[in-house]
Amino acid sequence: MPFDFPKLYHSFRYALAGLRYAWRHEQNFRVHVMAALVVVILILVLQPALRDTLLLILIIAFVLTLELVNTALEKVTDLLQPRIHHYAEVMKDLLAAAVLVSSLAALIIGLVIFWPYFIRFIRL
Repeated sequence: MPFDFPKLYHSFRYALAGLRYAWRHEQNFRVHVMAALVVVILILVLQPALRDTLLLILIIAFVLTLELVNTALEKVTDLLQPRIHHYAEVMKDLLAAAVLVSSLAALIIGLVIFWPYFIRFIRL
């Protein structure tokens, strides 16, 4: 059988449980989801070119994925912290920096894509 549907079903359940955990326990994840919703609304209202829409969706997925990876690795680091001390803090800082860099890049790309639409709106 090419697909083991019960296994696939459980995989989706685990993934949804991870999203639920991130939503409930990670403020930064909620902030990124809210920012993503704003971008999706802007996409629906302003209807940018298909290429720009796909780029924005890819960036949203990238930032949210990186935030989830950050959360997972922070949890592992928390387990190791008593033994690794200083490097645990450095790891967490580096992970947070990675999310910050991707978020700032996403913001810049979003502004570049939406800027002409904002200018047109202001001129009306």
